[in-house]
Amino acid sequence: MRSIAVMNQKGGVGKTTTVVNVGAALAESGLRVCVIDLDPQAHATLHLGSDLRPEQPSIYHVLTGQHRLEEARRQVADNLWVVGSSLDLAAAETELASVAGREAILRDKLGEDSQTFDYLLIDCPPSLGILTLNALVAVGEVFIPLQPHFLALHGLSKLLETIGRVAARLNPRLKLGGVVLCMYDANTRLAAEVSQDVVEFFQAARGQSTPWAEATVFQTRIRRNIRLAEAPSFGQSIFQYARSSNGAEDYRELAAEIRTGSGR
Repeated sequence: MRSIAVMNQKGGVGKTTTVVNVGAALAESGLRVCVIDLDPQAHATLHLGSDLRPEQPSIYHVLTGQHRLEEARRQVADNLWVVGSSLDLAAAETELASVAGREAILRDKLGEDSQTFDYLLIDCPPSLGILTLNALVAVGEVFIPLQPHFLALHGLSKLLETIGRVAARLNPRLKLGGVVLCMYDANTRLAAEVSQDVVEFFQAARGQSTPWAEATVFQTRIRRNIRLAEAPSFGQSIFQYARSSNGAEDYRELAAEIRTGSGR
């Protein structure tokens, strides 16, 4: 199973949109995909049309030992499952603070899971707390969605620092798998310049002993597209909502890149 955490400490960069639509595209290609929503805002859960009722178990109940993963997981489409979130998850940061081995709870729960998948995608919260730490300890790869502006480059350095620390202390197999440029406007010089800076940074890192030495900057740019913004309110992926849109085309191509390992 290929396990990927999608993270960025900045909100509104396309993180959840990327998790949901990459997951949906991979599932449409015949691969078994499980999405875990680790964000208390539960946007990935809602985006996939899986609004939880209060009595239904969520990832909060899994992390706090009240339910197993298979009890919280729900199938939302062919080959696509989600372990949903709710606002209850916001309390997990406090509740797990004194638990021994708290940073590895999700890894252990995944190890107990009887189901097998081709891809596991984790939507991380826009913070670097215990929930994100659990994701980084549990997976083999990190994907970072970035908007092509200069402040994003500053935030990237903090994310790499976090990934490096987790790899050194808690999860030696962790690596940065790729960077996804989202909300891309090909008509602006700024987008082109920042994109080139990101590509050059990771090219310069090749061969170094860092978790991002083999990172890919995906060739597919996720263009600004109103259909991507509209789809969550209908509880649908972009492929259910607007299959012929630019957003669907971009995420279909990105999923193909992820499958084949191509990029720059």
